[in-house]
Amino acid sequence: MTRSAAPLRRFALGLVMACGALPALAGPLEVQRVTDGVYALVGPMAQRDPDNLGNNATFGLIVTDSGAVLIDPGGSRAGAAMIDAAIDTVTDQPVRTVINTGGQDHRWLGNGYWVDQGATVIASADAVADQRTRGSVQLSMLRQLIGDGLDGTEPVHAGTVFEDAHTVSLGGVTLQIHHPGPAHTPGDSYVWVPQKDTVFTGDIVYVGRLLGVMDHSHAGAWIDAFDAVAALDPGHVVPGHGPATTLDRARADTRDYLVHLRRIVRDHMDAGGSITEVGDLDQSAFSHLLQFEALAGRNAQQVCTELEWE
Repeated sequence: MTRSAAPLRRFALGLVMACGALPALAGPLEVQRVTDGVYALVGPMAQRDPDNLGNNATFGLIVTDSGAVLIDPGGSRAGAAMIDAAIDTVTDQPVRTVINTGGQDHRWLGNGYWVDQGATVIASADAVADQRTRGSVQLSMLRQLIGDGLDGTEPVHAGTVFEDAHTVSLGGVTLQIHHPGPAHTPGDSYVWVPQKDTVFTGDIVYVGRLLGVMDHSHAGAWIDAFDAVAALDPGHVVPGHGPATTLDRARADTRDYLVHLRRIVRDHMDAGGSITEVGDLDQSAFSHLLQFEALAGRNAQQVCTELEWE
């Protein structure tokens, strides 16, 4: 589908909205220009809700003369339509390729919308496996959190699947997709665009918000994944959460936190401390990050469980 069909699509979406099926489009997303032809679509850092439609994350966009590449499709079908409306504000080019950077809901549940627009979807094999494992739980959670905003969302997986690395070229721009190993989710990947000196990190990097170490995460390997991103020495970092930023800021909010968390938990365990006490360990150096109170204690408990198996 060409972008010339966008007015018709917007009319259809507007008609659906008028009937009450979709909340307002694009509102929660901030379109941030990173460099020439590169944008970050920055969603809110709070929980998923009917206003953000599961788009409580940052998405990426690369625009070329031959079409656009979208980094992550949105957290629901309606969330994907919200992203499409945001894209309409910066380009008439159609989205030709969508890259899933992991297995979190907002990294793949909008795939169906883009496939219907004719886009090719790409993801690592580990991401697809994670999506298949957790998809039903994610859909149940989203139904509770975004309600009718989930209507029409169906699990659709990538048509192009890779193991460790994959290259995409469009309109003279080359994108290198790398899956360095598990991080926030088992299949996390980053997308390096050398011509734009820009890396899209997915959930390998959080900025301005405390990251979440979940039962499907691996904090130790996450540090290695961050180091793979840092080795690129990118001029622009588009994180999975938060605005586009510098490598130094990404390191401060992500790697430094993971290193600190693993160190204090290991010291606690080496001193004979129990998992019931680990949530009280001092993480105050990172208390300025959003969601700190909600996540810090749980992160410590999860890292304690992880370290018990190392």
